[in-house]
Amino acid sequence: MKKNLKKKIGILGGTFDPSHIGHIKISLEAKRKFKINKIVWAITKKNPFKKKSLLSLNKRIEIAKKICSKYRFIEVDFFEKKIKSNKTIKLLNYLKKKYNNSEIYFLMGADNLISFHKWHGWKKILSKSKILVFDRHGYKKKSFKSVTFKRFNKKNIEFVKFKKVNISSSKLRKI
Repeated sequence: MKKNLKKKIGILGGTFDPSHIGHIKISLEAKRKFKINKIVWAITKKNPFKKKSLLSLNKRIEIAKKICSKYRFIEVDFFEKKIKSNKTIKLLNYLKKKYNNSEIYFLMGADNLISFHKWHGWKKILSKSKILVFDRHGYKKKSFKSVTFKRFNKKNIEFVKFKKVNISSSKLRKI
């Protein structure tokens, strides 16, 4: 008799201003290491911790869909109209209902872990998903000293070792 295995869903959220090979590498590594079935790139209209996006929302969605088109396990979507919020916890609740009985993995760069304790409902996010933290150049030490890592490091947070790509959306915007 086959075991009824839970489907694993990964969420990679952000402005994707613009999306790049680093986002692809993180998605591929999460799929490989954690056997994640589907990764949702949840594009947000505006990051509450950053200034205005360079590209329009529609352009960012278009670029994201184009660069990940050959990866069938990646789904690109804008959820804020559907869930009437830009809060990660609301997105998590929505996706937990949509993908009923699935394990949820929230993927983020180490830079985001540093200020994660400032996110709306951050403790609830930790209780409803496993956080996979991907190192970014220059952020590992700071992320280990973060409020979130110090309080929850062994429970729901896992640092993922992978071959980093030294690229970021902010670097691309400067080109």
